[in-house]
Amino acid sequence: MVRKSICFILLAASMSFQLLAQENEEDNQVDVSSILSLFKGITFSGQYFLAYQSGRDYNKNFNEFLLKRGYVTIKKSFRDNFSARITQDISVDREGDGEGDIELRLKYGFLKYDFEDLFIFTDPNVEFGLVSRPWLNFEQKVNLYRVQGPMFLDRNNILSSADYGITVQTLLGGEVDQEYQDNVSSNYPGLFGSIAFGVYNGGGYHAIEKNQNKIFEGRITLRPLPYLIPGLQFSYFGLFGKGNSEFSPNFTVDGGFVSFEHEYLVLTGTYYIGEGNQAGSVIRDDKSAADQNGYSVFAELKIPPIDLSIFGRYDYLKTKYEIEYLKGERIIAGLSYRFLPKCKLLVDYDRAKKSNSQFKADEIFELAIELNY
Repeated sequence: MVRKSICFILLAASMSFQLLAQENEEDNQVDVSSILSLFKGITFSGQYFLAYQSGRDYNKNFNEFLLKRGYVTIKKSFRDNFSARITQDISVDREGDGEGDIELRLKYGFLKYDFEDLFIFTDPNVEFGLVSRPWLNFEQKVNLYRVQGPMFLDRNNILSSADYGITVQTLLGGEVDQEYQDNVSSNYPGLFGSIAFGVYNGGGYHAIEKNQNKIFEGRITLRPLPYLIPGLQFSYFGLFGKGNSEFSPNFTVDGGFVSFEHEYLVLTGTYYIGEGNQAGSVIRDDKSAADQNGYSVFAELKIPPIDLSIFGRYDYLKTKYEIEYLKGERIIAGLSYRFLPKCKLLVDYDRAKKSNSQFKADEIFELAIELNY
């Protein structure tokens, strides 16, 4: 798929140059300004997770260099309040006839409209298409270690960060002061918090719709002490609908999240209860959704003089029905070194205990790098 994309780009470029050459021969002049205007308002960015891993997964040992994930983003601004975004998701196919191939699929592909501020609503906007979803996009802006692995609910195939649908989001009450945004975080900088909600197919950006149901997902985040402790936020996130399978089992999520962000420290805690998952695969023998609950805690201690951080995470998830990959615990610990504005190098250990006793705990020792530009 990557080869086809590259060939298409080269073919399009070749045709463009031929047309320009013909125009130059006929008129002996090319309107350079009109050509450059086509690229006005376009920005490019990328994010890559590369790693060396050694460990054990389902009693099978492995030792490899790998591309964990890659994203290439193109944004186009048509007007001050109207824009579009396309993000390609790059990964390695690990099964089927294409095993080992580099896969290229679309993660985001949406139009975005920004509205004027209204009352306490600051920078309200709406996305339509293959859009960002309310919860994971917020969590990943607090816990900046997606390079190590997916977040708690994403890792257990409960939620996805993108889907086909529509998302509405806004900040609340203006923005926190610029010093906090410069030194701590400029993500979701609402003075009193932020809100996001939307309607989606429900299976995530990697799945096709397998039933006629849609899901509703929302998040509300409050910053109770913006002038005294701006880094303290409380969030509720929820979801209801049906799992994306022919059986359409219930799919619900209720979660609470508390986070504290400081120049030298980041702390988060998540609690979750729900039924089923996005794929509709967490079901009992009678095809009804299984209940489950769990929690996750994360901490990062930053040591600014040497740009070093110590980080760790603990996840626990259980279900009332025996589903092997959904019951257990995960421990993550590591060191990271920050270089350039958004890049990091990390060494970490990841241990996951499964509910099926015939397997030993999964263990991964990893050296990874995040390239972000």
